[in-house]
Amino acid sequence: MLRIATWNINSVRLRADQVQRFVTEQAPDVLCLQEIKCQTAEFPSAAFKAVGMPYLRISGQKGWHGVAIASRYPITDVPVVNACREGHARCVSAQVQGIEIQNFYIPAGGDVADRELNPKFDHKLDFYEALTREMAARDKQAPLVLAGDFNIAPGENDVWNHRYMSKIVSHTPIEVETLRRLQAAGDFADVLRDQIPEPTKLASWWSYRAQDFRKSNRGLRLDHIWTSPGLTPRVIAGSAKIHEDCRAWERPSDHAPVTVDVES
Repeated sequence: MLRIATWNINSVRLRADQVQRFVTEQAPDVLCLQEIKCQTAEFPSAAFKAVGMPYLRISGQKGWHGVAIASRYPITDVPVVNACREGHARCVSAQVQGIEIQNFYIPAGGDVADRELNPKFDHKLDFYEALTREMAARDKQAPLVLAGDFNIAPGENDVWNHRYMSKIVSHTPIEVETLRRLQAAGDFADVLRDQIPEPTKLASWWSYRAQDFRKSNRGLRLDHIWTSPGLTPRVIAGSAKIHEDCRAWERPSDHAPVTVDVES
């Protein structure tokens, strides 16, 4: 079995102890991180080695962005699907036990859902379009995971209020359609939602503005693990989980980790 996790850590150096706690308690074999917010040489590698994840692929950037993959098992390099036209550190890749993993921190897109008025929103959709072209050309039977902070909550029950959020970047109709096109291009399974069907509400992100995120209950499901047709039959039933308790830790990330188990 291989347990794959994704977590927007919102500064890996600030929360290295939380990563260690999560790895110790939940035993992921592969951990995809987003928003590490450090340069590659500044990554706290020793903290990962101390909890048995010595194999690393890091794409860092000064101040912002940054992604990484940590593994208990040796990593084989595979080409990075670099969909970011701005040159940000938003993409990193690895192959672990024969499974290709592509980890993304997709742009949030700013506040205005208009490509002409908002360059950040245009960048977000351009990123998705580049990924869609790439995935449409792939061998769908190759075992592949797309993971990360996709910055889109697709379903009506992936947001706290569908009607309100349909006007807010992260859940607008054009974004949901764009995400669905990417999913269709690779025939990907949205593992978490497939295992926990609607109308159950799911969320992996909650704003820092709420003093008690559970009480305000205004979450969004922005963090995803998708599997290709060549891997989906190996996904272990009932294994997909959002680790909401991590959001309640002291000085947490605003995202909670998501895990999925696959047969290795």
